[in-house]
Amino acid sequence: MAHHPANPRGRAKKATTSHSHTRGRRTLPGPVAYAVAAYVIGLGLFGSVAPSPLYETYMELWSFSTLTLTLIYATYSFGVLATLILAGSVSDDLGRRPVLLAALSALMVSTLLFIVASSAAWLFVARGLQGVATGAAVGTASAALLDFAGTRGPAKVSLTNAVVTTTGTGLGILTTAVLVQIAWEPQVVPYLIFLGLLAAAIVGSYAMSEPVESTRRFRLRLERPHVPAGVRGPFILASLAVISSWSAGGLFFSLGPSLGTALFESTNTVVSVLGIVVLLGTAAVAQLAFGYTAPWLGATLGSIALAAGILAIAAATHLGSGATYLVGCSVAGFGFGIAFLGGLRNLLAVIPPPHRASVMSAFYVVAYASLSIPAVIAGLLVKDLGLQRTFQIFGAVVAVIALSAAVMAWASRGASARAFLRSGDGS
Repeated sequence: MAHHPANPRGRAKKATTSHSHTRGRRTLPGPVAYAVAAYVIGLGLFGSVAPSPLYETYMELWSFSTLTLTLIYATYSFGVLATLILAGSVSDDLGRRPVLLAALSALMVSTLLFIVASSAAWLFVARGLQGVATGAAVGTASAALLDFAGTRGPAKVSLTNAVVTTTGTGLGILTTAVLVQIAWEPQVVPYLIFLGLLAAAIVGSYAMSEPVESTRRFRLRLERPHVPAGVRGPFILASLAVISSWSAGGLFFSLGPSLGTALFESTNTVVSVLGIVVLLGTAAVAQLAFGYTAPWLGATLGSIALAAGILAIAAATHLGSGATYLVGCSVAGFGFGIAFLGGLRNLLAVIPPPHRASVMSAFYVVAYASLSIPAVIAGLLVKDLGLQRTFQIFGAVVAVIALSAAVMAWASRGASARAFLRSGDGS
């Protein structure tokens, strides 16, 4: 689940010709390469959540606790964070194609580790490698999306990234849940399908032209996040939006299937993840429908809807109502989709070009910390508080953060609108 930063310091040229050639090799047209980059982003998020419907099966097989489960989940986020902080500019140095090919190959290895896993320790290793590889693959694909954007403006590229991220996440959970329910080898078949999708991504990435004109030897270096004084207000707003939306997402991806099982009193895997699928499906539809709304308005309305939806979900856990739960997921999904996109677009409109890399690095450190740390805390608390009480407490906290984002977005609407128009993104 992630709209990853495209490092602006890369020496990339736009691939806008109908057929480009790299060292005499016939390569994909720019629009097709753009589609391949979008596919890689969606596929990375597809794979990142594919194990979620299997977690309860793993818990039963290998007898590990809910805390262990949330730590396994968080390992992925920490892997992505490590990639962003230590190797965020690797494709600027080595080129997009080699990094994509290496990262997608590493994803294949992590997928094979899931297939042969025989204990929780294997899941930690597989998730860690998956996080590192996904961070490299999706981050590089996001940069390639800009490289091959052609006449598409920043708003369209941001919307493409957000929609494929949300859609890929939802399809990953739904596909695995269906296969777990109907397949003869539920711990193998979902991963075999993912391997096939990865093979298609590797072929597409190999056929791309290389948009980075000059490459150099890569050196592992710390990407220091830095936020200049002039953009700290929009950064705080975007951070509040991403903290509320991604922390809710992290909680759902780790403990949501267990909550669905309890509320619907069903052992059907598809039913257990229904709330997550509804949340993400609504988010994708909201992004498509309202993706070009003024960023401050999207952040305001989205944050209010997210708060209302999360509170409805908390109420559903108290009432034991599956119907209220689904309504809450729908409302929260609408807010999730446009609050995150609005906050991010509001931030992108004001970042000076020399500071884009450092600001976006800081933003995604906040994002992935939000995705992992609350899930770990929930795993620590759920044993003593119970699943329903944990969701109620976290729901209240998320609602307060989301409403704070809404108030801040509304208060800054004038400055936000002016910056948005100056950026050229409002056309």
